[in-house]
Amino acid sequence: MTDTEHGYMSTIGVSSPEADQGRATLTMDATDRHLNAAGTVHGGMLATLVDATMGAAVRSAVEGDVPATSQLTLTYLHPGKPGQLIVTAEVRKRGDSLVVCEADVEQGGKSLVHALATFALLKN
Repeated sequence: MTDTEHGYMSTIGVSSPEADQGRATLTMDATDRHLNAAGTVHGGMLATLVDATMGAAVRSAVEGDVPATSQLTLTYLHPGKPGQLIVTAEVRKRGDSLVVCEADVEQGGKSLVHALATFALLKN
């Protein structure tokens, strides 16, 4: 079962990220339901997108372990608006039990968010 069929990502209207060899991409169309009171894409929504995309990147780079977000830092650079968002993530460093990943959210060629996360690798 994928997140597209069932799960958290489907509740926010997003398909699962595509991932391979430590890299992942997610594309979504932000609509009015994804906006905050100021009329911009909600920061929590952007955090969800980067976390899910980074998790997919990490899963594609490890075999047999389950990644769990241990630390997540987002820098919000510009507000988002309704329209297409592109999230990219890439594994940067891997240790025995931790993985560091970076992600970016772009809209219309402008960087909205830069994120850095550490994932703990849980034995399956």
